[in-house]
Amino acid sequence: MTSIGTGYDLSASTYSPDGRIFQVEYAGKAVENSGTAIGLKVKDGIVFAVEKLVHSKLLVPHANRRIQTIDRHIGLTTSGLLADGRHISNRARDEASNYRETYNSPPPLKAVADRLGLYVQAYTLYSSVRPFGISTILGAVDNTGPALYVIEPSGVFFGYNGAAVGKGRQLAKTELEKLKLSELTTREAVYEAARIIYLVHDDAKEKEFELEMSWIGTESNNLHVHVPEDLFKDAEAKAKAALETFE
Repeated sequence: MTSIGTGYDLSASTYSPDGRIFQVEYAGKAVENSGTAIGLKVKDGIVFAVEKLVHSKLLVPHANRRIQTIDRHIGLTTSGLLADGRHISNRARDEASNYRETYNSPPPLKAVADRLGLYVQAYTLYSSVRPFGISTILGAVDNTGPALYVIEPSGVFFGYNGAAVGKGRQLAKTELEKLKLSELTTREAVYEAARIIYLVHDDAKEKEFELEMSWIGTESNNLHVHVPEDLFKDAEAKAKAALETFE
């Protein structure tokens, strides 16, 4: 049985003899070549942090955001192909607004993640389309409390307490596992998230990057907003200092 995809990797609708769909696996490789994104579910909310690689000095700082707002209480970040991430965030907004119109209530995150997972999975069924080259982290504070999901390129999604996708996911997951996430506040989680992103970036010895962060929780009145500038700068400064002591 072949395991290198010869002849079976030309279409997302073709299984290999050992039951693999290579185009979906290749989509996972596109995620692994992208900047790291992490999400933390803590006792009073959700924190997102993204390592946004800067490919040119001519880019406008803080433009080209990788963290998107889906509904007032839902945030999304992706790792992988940037255009695919924009498309999936637009689709997530459509699903969230459709839920609001149908049920006249804020969409629970599980409902949005379920619909988005089905949408991503549909792109693994036909030879005329390609799978999405992204992993998506969705976070919200809804009627059940803080919630965090990751949708893989295959369309499968899982709930997490702490999630990491992208190039530095292994080291980021190791660092997340060391934290007592259920005891952290969102403010404390901002410092930890900034430290982890700086740590995984330094480990990869990549080019310049921008840190991007947002949160949802009691500090933000359960709305998805970017972390306040003063807290962001303080977290970034402490992350750089922690990196020097780590070395």
